[in-house]
Amino acid sequence: MEIYQATIKDLEAVAQLFNRYRTFYQQTTDLDGAKAFIKSRLENEDSVIFIAKSNHEYVGFTQLYPTFSSISMKRAWILNDMFVDAKARKQGVGEQLLQKAKEFASETGAKSITLETTPDNEAAQRLYEKNGYKRDEEFYHYNLELV
Repeated sequence: MEIYQATIKDLEAVAQLFNRYRTFYQQTTDLDGAKAFIKSRLENEDSVIFIAKSNHEYVGFTQLYPTFSSISMKRAWILNDMFVDAKARKQGVGEQLLQKAKEFASETGAKSITLETTPDNEAAQRLYEKNGYKRDEEFYHYNLELV
């Protein structure tokens, strides 16, 4: 298994994984839109994407966005997206992507990594908890939809 930070050379494969990730969350397939979105993230360097490859095949990715903690006055990361291809699940891909994200966050001096998942995604919840993530029971999270 190879885990590394994506570059523009990985655009096509990452876009395909990203499109499948979106359809997993009941979004309409849009490969052109996925490609444009990922291309923009890579070119503008406003997210960090790690890729998982097995036998030269792209099998998963995770995408982190930077933010800051005002209270601690430190950087933090939002693990916004993570997807492992169905045929590669239960082979440690997700765990390795989480480990790479943790190493990267530590290297950048971050205080934390935050993520969220749907209440019915129990497999993801088990993976996150197994890797030290704690469910937030202290704060309520709110969202304002603008579009």
